[in-house]
Amino acid sequence: MSVADHLIYALLWFGFALSHSVLAGADVRHGIGRLAGRAHRLVYNALALVALLAVLATGRWLAGNALPLMIPLALYWVMNVAVIAGLVFGWVAIRSYHLGAFIGTAQLRGTDDNAAPLAVSGLHRWMRHPLYSAVLLIVWGMARSELDLATACWVTLYLIIGSRIEEQRLIARYGDAYRRYRSATPAFLPRWRWATSG
Repeated sequence: MSVADHLIYALLWFGFALSHSVLAGADVRHGIGRLAGRAHRLVYNALALVALLAVLATGRWLAGNALPLMIPLALYWVMNVAVIAGLVFGWVAIRSYHLGAFIGTAQLRGTDDNAAPLAVSGLHRWMRHPLYSAVLLIVWGMARSELDLATACWVTLYLIIGSRIEEQRLIARYGDAYRRYRSATPAFLPRWRWATSG
C-alpha cells in the first residue's frame, strides 16, 4: 500500500469512528432516535455494520494483491491462539449483555434505554470493556498483512478513544455508581490478583 492508500484508509476509519461515536448516544428523543423512533438501536447497528463493511472492503481494494507479512512460526501460532482466545472471550463477554437491548429488539418492544440499572456481572466484574478486549485479541491475532496491521492499529486507536467517549455517557447516566466502578475496575486487562480475591 502506498502512503496515499494508508492516508485514505486512515480517513475512512476516522469517518467510521466519528459517525459511530456520535450516533451511539441516540435514544428515542435524540439523534437517529428522532427519525427511527423505537427502532433507533436496530438502525444504529445496521448503519454501523454497513459502514464497517464499507471501510474494510475499501481497505481490501486499496491493498490490491499485497503479499502477506513474513511472520516467524512461533509468532504465527501465538497469533492463532490470540484469535481463538478473542473469539471465546467475545462469546463470554457478550453473554453479560442483555442481548435484546444490545441488538435493539428490546427498544423496538418499548423498553426504555435508560431504564436498566448499572450491571457489572460476568467479565465486567474484572474489566470495563471485555468486548473491546476480545476485538483487540482478534484484530492483532489476524494482523498478517500490511492492511491487517493498519486495521489493527486503527481499531486499537478507535477502541481506546471510543471507550473514553462511551464512559462519559455512562457517567452522565449512572453518576457516582459508574465513577466508583471505573476507579476500581481496569479498562481492558483484568487485575487477576484482585479478580481472584474478590
